[in-house]
Amino acid sequence: MALAQTVAALRADPAHAASFVAWRHFAARAATFAADPDRIDPRLLEALHCRGIAALYSHQAEAASAAIQGENVVVVTPTASGKTLCYNLPVLSTVLRDPAARALYLFPTKALAQDQLAELHDLITTLGDDVKTYTYDGDTPGEERRRIRSAGHIVVTNPDMLHTGILPHHTRWVKLFENLRYVVIDELHNYRGVFGSHLANVLRRLRRICRFYGSDPVFICCSATIANPAELAERLIAAPVRLVNRNGAPSGDKTIAIYNPPVVNRELGIRRSSLFSARDLASALIGGGAQTIVFAPTRMLVELLLTYLRGSRRLPPGATDRIQGYRSGYLPLERRAIERGLRDGAVRGVVATSALELGIDIGGMEAAVLTGYPGTLASTWQQFGRAGRRETSAFAVLVASSSPLSQYVASHPEFLFEQSPEAGLINPDNLIILAAHLKCAAFELPFEQAEKFGAFSAELLDLLCDEQVLHRSGDKYYWMRESFPAQEVSLRSAAIDNIVIIDQGLGAHLIGEVDRASAPVLVHEEAIYLHGGEQYQVERLDWDEKKAYVRKVDVDYYTDAEMAVELKVIDTLADRKAGISYSAHGEVSVSFLATIFKKIKLHTHENVGWGKIFLPQDDMHTSGYWLALESPAWDGLAGDSMQAGLWGLGNLLRAVAPLYLMCDPRDVHVTTQVRSPFTQAPTVFLYDAVPGGVGFAERLFEIESTLLTAAHDRARSCPCSAGCPSCVGPGEAVGGNPKASALMLLGRLIETASPVPPATARAS
Repeated sequence: MALAQTVAALRADPAHAASFVAWRHFAARAATFAADPDRIDPRLLEALHCRGIAALYSHQAEAASAAIQGENVVVVTPTASGKTLCYNLPVLSTVLRDPAARALYLFPTKALAQDQLAELHDLITTLGDDVKTYTYDGDTPGEERRRIRSAGHIVVTNPDMLHTGILPHHTRWVKLFENLRYVVIDELHNYRGVFGSHLANVLRRLRRICRFYGSDPVFICCSATIANPAELAERLIAAPVRLVNRNGAPSGDKTIAIYNPPVVNRELGIRRSSLFSARDLASALIGGGAQTIVFAPTRMLVELLLTYLRGSRRLPPGATDRIQGYRSGYLPLERRAIERGLRDGAVRGVVATSALELGIDIGGMEAAVLTGYPGTLASTWQQFGRAGRRETSAFAVLVASSSPLSQYVASHPEFLFEQSPEAGLINPDNLIILAAHLKCAAFELPFEQAEKFGAFSAELLDLLCDEQVLHRSGDKYYWMRESFPAQEVSLRSAAIDNIVIIDQGLGAHLIGEVDRASAPVLVHEEAIYLHGGEQYQVERLDWDEKKAYVRKVDVDYYTDAEMAVELKVIDTLADRKAGISYSAHGEVSVSFLATIFKKIKLHTHENVGWGKIFLPQDDMHTSGYWLALESPAWDGLAGDSMQAGLWGLGNLLRAVAPLYLMCDPRDVHVTTQVRSPFTQAPTVFLYDAVPGGVGFAERLFEIESTLLTAAHDRARSCPCSAGCPSCVGPGEAVGGNPKASALMLLGRLIETASPVPPATARAS
């Protein structure tokens, strides 16, 4: 059945028709071409012609021309628009004319690096010239590493390997750093929050080493659509950039729909599970012949959805299932096999986390099903973009979950289709992150007294001397420890500890890992850990040795843990009074303690038991935004009503916050205090869920009025009576009517808010 027929059948099916709350059709778009840049080597243009590329798209020509002329560039065009040529053209053209020239390519994952290397090799093969191109990552053999360091024209790697394997050993990479002409940073929008803040410091170290060897490379960045690509690129590389955002690539027609599962309990506001709805839609699309990608937000939900989707299809005995899962934790060879199956059509459906949101070549998928709103508009459109290539029709559908964020999008389709994408936020001068990279930089090269490395370098250098990490001699600071600092710094989180997961079955072996912050809720003792469609029970968690010991089991439930949180304010950086509330942002201390876990039955998702968790408390210093209510705001609310209203208000603010921050919903946490020891008033705290904070709290403080309005709109538009998972949370969780109480609080805050005066900065 053709894709159009399958989509029409779904739209007309009485079981689904009422749940489709929005449809948008995007017509096919013709290409816009431009003349070949003057300084591109003719041999390269001839190679492109041999590969069927008769002319460059306008954005390719503009970006390549600017880069060759020495401008830093950031290219922002949709998926499958040919961004790869934007950097391959200037790099290859320069190497052809100057064989001593070198280039460094950075991709966020090893999988994407391998994928892009294959495309680059194909072009070089057509070119017929000796341009040596290699990947350099943790899988590269030792003897090949020596050859790459001396002969590689183009070194393809990832930020982690640059951080630990190249910069600390720059004396072995003299040819690269003396002749480095280009640095390519692909998937720029990925470098936000903690990861982006780390990368900005890695690039500070890179440019510092380049200056030492006398080079000054041009940076070429590529990104999906975000609100501030030029600003983000400039913060990452600490230099001006030229924005190229007029897309010249063609596209096939695409239909995008929003699907809100039906309400199954109107009083409680409970909707049918988005997992089951996504399963049904994906099964219909795959059954109709459309190669389909299904996105799920977490590793656990990938495994659940894969189980449900496979269970909905009857296979003949011995047949290979053509539906696969794809997420971190799978072995690299497994992921490569799945990618090949998607490209050659052997795999007809794949359930994936955002790992396949990136530009890995998986062929021309015809349909995409998103299980829940991904958390940002940028990610949403990236996932939509995995369906359809330049000339083919495609269909994508967002299946709303019961989360307030998903329900906001379902009830406000214009937000998805008309709102500008979010901004990418980073904080390179986060004290924890900056100090870690300052140590790495000092290990690599001594610091001059007047040298700048971020906002706090002078103070930190003296502090590190006091701690006997550095030694000052004259005007220079020298590394004085035997340790290797880069190995102690993880770019993917502000903390460096991971818990490894060991299967104690026949031939005990490592099957995965989780970060320290997630371990108390994922691998506590008696937890059910899901991996590759298999269930493992955690028999022992050795917190000190950072190991979780598991054994394969066959049970009909999974586990979900709860965490108790205590927050204290350390310092106020800025505050203001607006109407009947007081708000501020500053530094906070947060303590976490995992308390109990619930056993959730597969398929029905009912609670079938619980248990206690016995783990030590964990503490974090981060940044927070808080909103304290004065008595006129909560006049008439007392006892359970006050607690329910504050709880509902906190849930609403946290739910809509990611709409205005480019972050995962899990990057911002909330806690409420009916009488805060710090403000002496009912207070809602939103805080960055990473040590040190990365700027989210300050941004929330700035957009407070917008945040309150969006929260009020979300609660008011929800059809439930007393609160549900789609707005303030279920009323039975706290008693009273949290929805009515939260709406009362929000209404008064918005009604009495005066124009927001300038914030008052507080000295630390």
